[in-house]
Amino acid sequence: MIKPVSVLAAALCAASAFAAEPAGDTFYGTTEPFASEAVYFVLTDRFVNGDASNDHRDQGGDYPTFDQRIPGPDGKSANIGYLGGDFKGVLDNAGYIHDMGFSSVWITPIVDNPDQHFSGGKPVSWGSFWTDQGKTGYHGYWGINFYQLDEHLPSPGLDFAGFTRAMGQQDLKIVLDIVGNHGSPAYTMPKDQPQFGKVYDRDGTLLADHQNLHPEKLNPANNRLHRFYNPKVGVAELSDFAEDNPAVLDYLAGAYEQWIDQGAYAFRIDTIGWMPHNFWKRFADRIREKRPGFFMFGENFDYDAATIAPHTWKRNGGISVLDFPLRAKLVETFEKPDSDFSALEKVLYLEDGPYANPYDLMTFYDNHDMPRMDATDEGFIDAHNWLFTARGIPVIYYGSETGFMRGSAEHAGNRNYFGQERIDAAPQSPIYRPLQRIARLRQSSPALQRGLQLNVRLKGDEAVFYRVYQKDGQHQTALVLLNKGDHPARMEVSQYVQAGTWRDAFTGRKLRVRGSLRAQVPAHGVRVFFFDQALSREDTRQRLAELMARKSPKSD
Repeated sequence: MIKPVSVLAAALCAASAFAAEPAGDTFYGTTEPFASEAVYFVLTDRFVNGDASNDHRDQGGDYPTFDQRIPGPDGKSANIGYLGGDFKGVLDNAGYIHDMGFSSVWITPIVDNPDQHFSGGKPVSWGSFWTDQGKTGYHGYWGINFYQLDEHLPSPGLDFAGFTRAMGQQDLKIVLDIVGNHGSPAYTMPKDQPQFGKVYDRDGTLLADHQNLHPEKLNPANNRLHRFYNPKVGVAELSDFAEDNPAVLDYLAGAYEQWIDQGAYAFRIDTIGWMPHNFWKRFADRIREKRPGFFMFGENFDYDAATIAPHTWKRNGGISVLDFPLRAKLVETFEKPDSDFSALEKVLYLEDGPYANPYDLMTFYDNHDMPRMDATDEGFIDAHNWLFTARGIPVIYYGSETGFMRGSAEHAGNRNYFGQERIDAAPQSPIYRPLQRIARLRQSSPALQRGLQLNVRLKGDEAVFYRVYQKDGQHQTALVLLNKGDHPARMEVSQYVQAGTWRDAFTGRKLRVRGSLRAQVPAHGVRVFFFDQALSREDTRQRLAELMARKSPKSD
C-alpha cells in the first residue's frame, strides 16, 4: 500500500537523524562493529585434541572423567566425558576456520570445572535432556573457580592470553561463553563430592558451598557459605547464584574482566533469561565501563520474540540475543523441501519489532543445546545462503560445514567429537564449498554485513531482497536472489531496482540495468549483484527511509 505523503516525509526526517548527512541519504541496518563478524562455534572439548598431555585421562578416581559413553541404537554412541579437545586443537585449525570465511570463534566456557563426574541427578540416557548423572564438566558450564583456567585446555606456552593472541594473528577473534546464572551441580549426590556445589575465589579459598543440600534447605541468613546461592530450585541440580547478592556480581564481573584483559573480544551469555534484567544491566554497565562498546549476546531459549527482546533494550543492559524465533522458521524452511520462504518474513521484525535493533541479533539454525538441523546437503546450502545474506550476524555450529551428526540431539550425538580427520576431509563435502563461497562474500561486503534489508518477495522457493548500506560516503547496495528449488529459476526484479551499472558479486561482470534486472539462479543457488553508488530512485529511497525510521522502536 502507498503511504500518504506526510508519513513518507516523517519517515525521511526520522531517517536523517541517524547521521549528519542530507535527509534521506543515509541507510543502514546497524553501525555495531561486531556486525561485520561471522561466528564459528566450537564446543572446545569436541573439536580437536591438539595436545594429549592435557587430557587427564586418569582423573576422577571412582568418578572417572574421560570417554564416558552412552550407548545408542544401531551401534551409535554419545559421550558425556572429556574427549581431549583444547586450545591447541582450535589453534592448529585456525587457518581452516578463517579460510571458510569466519572472522570469530565462539568457544565454550574456559573456567575450572570439577575433576570428577557427577554422581547425583537423573541417569543420562540416549537422547535425554537435563540429565546429569555420570556426566562431566567437559562443556565448561559447571564453573567452580571462575578466575582459574580449566586444566584440560592450555598447553605449555599456550594459556588463554597466548591462545587469543595466536588466534588474532590468524585474523580470528575469540567470543567467550560465560555463565552468570549458576555454578556446578550441587545436590542429590549419594555422598558429597569434592568441588561440586562449591565456588572458590581467585586465590583458591572456598567462597561458597552448597554442602549437598537441597536448595530449600540452604540457610543464607546464618551460613556465610550459603549466601552465594538462591534457596530455590533452578536448572536441573545446578547451584543457582543469588542475583541480589552484590558479592555475586563482584565475583563474576571481576572474573570476566580478567578474561577480557587476556583477549576475549565478545561474550556469549549462557542462560541469560534465568536472571533478572537488573542484574544484567549492572553487569553490562560494569563491563562496558572498562571496555566501552563491548559486545555481548545472550541465550534465552524461548521462541517468543516479545520474551527475548527486552534483553536488547538499553535500560536492560543492551545485550543482543540469539534469534530463537527466526531459528524455528529457518529449520522449518530448510529441513522441508516443500516449505515456503514466506515463513521467514514475519520473524525478521524489520519494522516496528520488539528488538532494540533486529540487525544486531545472532542468527543460527542449531547449536549444542538442541537437535542439529536434519536437512539434506542442499538444505544446508540453502540455509547458509540465507544466513550470510539476510539481516543478522551468522553463527554456524562446528561440523555443519559437512552436515556432521545432522538431526542428532544432545546425548544422542549432537556433541560428538569432530576431529582432525573430518576437518581434513571437509572440503570434499558438498556443503563446504558453497558455504565458503557465500561466507567469503559477506566478509568483503558492508551491505551484507550491516545493510538495511528491503524485501521484494519471499515466496515459495524464491527469496529476493536488497541490503543497502549508504553512510559516511560509503555506498553499496546488494540485490540478493535465492533459489532453494531443485531446478534453475529465471528471476526478474523491477521493484525498487536502481537504473545504472550493477556488477555480479561473484564474477565481477558488469550489468547495465534499466527497467529490470534478470538473472538465472541455479538450483539451491544464490546470485548477488552490487550497485556501488548512491541510490537515486525516489520510491526506493522513500521505502528505505520508512525502514530506517521503524527498525528500532525499542532502542531505549
